[in-house]
Amino acid sequence: MEIEYLTEEFRLMPEGNRVGSYTHKPRILILYGSLRERSYSRLLAEEAGRILAYMGAEVKFYNPDGLPLYDGNRSVAHPKVQELRELSIWSEGQVWSSPEMHGNITGTMKTQIDWIPLALHAVRPTQGRTLAVMQVSGGSQSFNAVNSLRILGRWMRMITIPNQSSVAKAYNEFEEDGRMKPSSYRDRVVDVMEELMRFTYLTREHAEFLVDRYSERKSKD
Repeated sequence: MEIEYLTEEFRLMPEGNRVGSYTHKPRILILYGSLRERSYSRLLAEEAGRILAYMGAEVKFYNPDGLPLYDGNRSVAHPKVQELRELSIWSEGQVWSSPEMHGNITGTMKTQIDWIPLALHAVRPTQGRTLAVMQVSGGSQSFNAVNSLRILGRWMRMITIPNQSSVAKAYNEFEEDGRMKPSSYRDRVVDVMEELMRFTYLTREHAEFLVDRYSERKSKD
């Protein structure tokens, strides 16, 4: 698959020669925040997934259709909740793609994040994972959704990369088959995914050390 303007760095570099001692592909989970039949946040997420796979990542998507509203522990055994949590634990990095609705992320996006706990027994499903944030808008370019996603990523103790993607008038930016048209918006998506890969290679081996906290160690004594 050809990716316009993409550097050859990740595709040509042998996995074992990259930063760190891990030899498996970076594990990237992608979440999107809409259930519409032609969801532009999903199309943007799928474009990001193709780019990441081309760069050498192992990519998995979570389909939020059927996920119950967050209700504490009442629905914790629901298959969609368990699937989401297992995928988050599996991941080493994540991509969150949300529409902007009423100046913020959608309830579908927030519900997914609400169902991922900060701690699950001795496992932390998000702590130390890398994160890239993206949004689509129906009108002019905005950054409200990505700003909210950054707040959530920080709260979930993720390593949120500096770059981000915001696609304005998203209905103009995708072909009928769902592929993203060549544009500066698509170039930015490539930039963001490339940066996510770099940060994941640099941090995944040291994730626990990077987010370790004195106060938490003290409370265990």
